[in-house]
Amino acid sequence: MMTKDSIETAYSFLHQKRNVYIHSSLDWQKDDIEYAIASYADDMSQELYDVISNGRTDFLRDHKRFEEDITLAVERLETML
Repeated sequence: MMTKDSIETAYSFLHQKRNVYIHSSLDWQKDDIEYAIASYADDMSQELYDVISNGRTDFLRDHKRFEEDITLAVERLETML
């Protein structure tokens, strides 16, 4: 179920991790963030995930597109607040 609280929680978590990710120069730190976000995506509301991912099953889980995906997720969640 997609609630206002779940949207706010997802936004806060992804926004914080995105800010660290884009300013980090440490590969291990970026890898840790990618893993944490993928795990979070696995446990989040499926309805919310479907909305922010536009139905892409690898959204927030694809290393090559991660920075683009997390930025897009934050933008989409922000519009939902």
